[in-house]
Amino acid sequence: MLSIVAGPLRGAPVVLRNADVLHDAASTMKVAVLAALYRSAVDLDAPRPVVNRFTSVTGGEFANSRDWDSDPEPWGLLDEGGSATLRRLADRMITHSSNLATNLCLAETGPQAVAEVWRRAGATHSASPRGIEDYAARDAGVHNRVTAADLVRLLESLEPDLLALLERNTWRVDLAAGLPEGTRIAFKNGWIPGARHSAAVVHPHDTPPYVIAVCYSGPLASGRDEYENDPAARLLARISAGVWARRRDLTG
Repeated sequence: MLSIVAGPLRGAPVVLRNADVLHDAASTMKVAVLAALYRSAVDLDAPRPVVNRFTSVTGGEFANSRDWDSDPEPWGLLDEGGSATLRRLADRMITHSSNLATNLCLAETGPQAVAEVWRRAGATHSASPRGIEDYAARDAGVHNRVTAADLVRLLESLEPDLLALLERNTWRVDLAAGLPEGTRIAFKNGWIPGARHSAAVVHPHDTPPYVIAVCYSGPLASGRDEYENDPAARLLARISAGVWARRRDLTG
């Protein structure tokens, strides 16, 4: 299943394909966690111990797998019994898609604050009520799911400093890979076996900015983070290149 939404930033969408179809959120849910954290009253510069033990929304505890994480830095801190500020953890959650950092940030905000982010954005279907790798919750029917339309709404609801952080995302393997080198883009992507998604605000040099979200669920998604080893990442790059070529039609 392929879903696409694209159009002018905070304007009416021009491209709509399966816009409200639900997909497993993968790491796109980290944007909602980021917004919940930054809008909270917590001190972002206060250090927190780096642990790998979290409370499941269904009771009990769960932990992250090092092998499924894209970012080794928080794991190094865990091995050293160290700590990190919430600001640093949020940075790694977005720029390196750290699962461990995500659950540490989520432990501070709680799922209700994340739900409020989606509500404030005007999301009609999406929700991310559980942490990453909370498999007991997943097995109980508690799922993190998104639509392409809601991902656009989420990006459009973000404050400038949060969009600036999304511009530092290092995983430029799908939507970003379809753009000319040096194009300014604020985005978050997510990938697991069977799903590859990305949502972005793109700033062309010659037109107003546009927003695009592409969600793919199917056999092309290998779950690998490299462009060369995930056909779904290459599919998203081709879609991004096609939208870029028609950017004047999107923004008038």
